Amino acid sequence: MPPEVTFATKPRLALAMIERAITAKVPFAWVAADSVYGVGEIETRLRQAGKGYVLGVNGTHPFNAWSDKPVVAGTAEAIARALPASAWARLSAGEGTKGARLCDWAYLELADFEAAEYGDDLSGLWTRGLLIRRSIADGELAFFSTWCPAGTGIAVLVKVEGHRWAIEDGFETAKNELGLDHNETRSWHGWHRHVSLVMLAFAMLAAIRHHANAPTPPKIPIGLARTRQALSAGRSRRSVASPSVSRSDASSPPTSSPGRSGDAPTKPPHNTHT
Repeated sequence: MPPEVTFATKPRLALAMIERAITAKVPFAWVAADSVYGVGEIETRLRQAGKGYVLGVNGTHPFNAWSDKPVVAGTAEAIARALPASAWARLSAGEGTKGARLCDWAYLELADFEAAEYGDDLSGLWTRGLLIRRSIADGELAFFSTWCPAGTGIAVLVKVEGHRWAIEDGFETAKNELGLDHNETRSWHGWHRHVSLVMLAFAMLAAIRHHANAPTPPKIPIGLARTRQALSAGRSRRSVASPSVSRSDASSPPTSSPGRSGDAPTKPPHNTHT
């Protein structure tokens, strides 16, 4: 390993990734993470950057409301246990392998802040809140500290949190199908090369699947398709083969239509093919 690389906790690694993304001007509006990454420094940095977040916290994490918000005080779990049934809404966090991933959700707005308090180039009112997820199957609870523009609805926060499932599913697929974790890690460079190659292959397969799953254009009946082709061919032939109409021709009477007794067509119908 290079001498400048030292041990770092997961929250520190996450903070470094966020810093690199901000410096590189990567377009993003939200950050989602589970409780392993914690809050604190990450929360502060995202507020300074004007980014929203849905960050997992433990049930013992304290929350308090103030200003004009409803009175809330205590740990995340205690607050969740005290909520009335009317505070919960059943929402989907996105599509999973078996359809919509439904859970019961509750959202509490705790305080409003002016974004300018965290950065001179920021403006607008932002809301700090608590998002709670409850499993339909066993009632298990999960808690998230949130930061978003004032007026953001619970459905948006649920959708942001739900994006983590796609990331975790992507890692699992890369491991099972492409061998992301099948590396003996004998050297620093070897590990980076292996991971880079696997992720490049995974990106290519994801792009192929995206195009393969794209909706196909509606099918046109064979008879209708042939009619359209015939009409198009007839118009094309007339535009190429028909002589220009002179002034004298335009004033002459029209020719008789074919098929009547005593009349002879001057040319075959335009839609006759040989």
